[in-house]
Amino acid sequence: MNEKRELRKTMATRRAEAHGRVDDAPALQTLREALVEAVHPISFYWPIRSEIDPRPVMEEMAERGTVCLPVTSGYNPLAFREWQPSASMSEDGFGVAVPEDGAACFPQTLVIPLLAFDRTGMRLGYGAGHYDRTLEQLRKRHEVLAIGFAYAAQECAEVPTEPTDQPLDLIITEVGPIVPA
Repeated sequence: MNEKRELRKTMATRRAEAHGRVDDAPALQTLREALVEAVHPISFYWPIRSEIDPRPVMEEMAERGTVCLPVTSGYNPLAFREWQPSASMSEDGFGVAVPEDGAACFPQTLVIPLLAFDRTGMRLGYGAGHYDRTLEQLRKRHEVLAIGFAYAAQECAEVPTEPTDQPLDLIITEVGPIVPA
């Protein structure tokens, strides 16, 4: 879809411009507050490119309960492995750091990276559909809280969607939380 491809380029540039220039501390504090009552296991992501880095909160949450990271396998739904700060890491097929071992888990709260989001809770990722397939699968299994974690500069008026796209329940940026309408 051409519209999504063009938006990905634009938003990747916006995110890269925000990265390193925007103070992450307010976003991290809002994420920390949002996760105080969150149901574990909590899935985070290991940041790549210019994604906002959730690792300080991820480390804190690992002291309180089960934390996991996604593991890709082709274009299938994500699998998740438990993670601890001392975990040995390796790279998956997409070049993302993942725990070398760790028990499989099924997160009930997911902190999700993105390129773009809108006020309805729709997100635009890299185009592989991993999180959409995963959220659909997990939501059939149990209640899930999907939190987008991004810079405010990544907001756009409307994310182009397809029937398979899964909405976020909450979006957190450095200017505060957004509850989708």
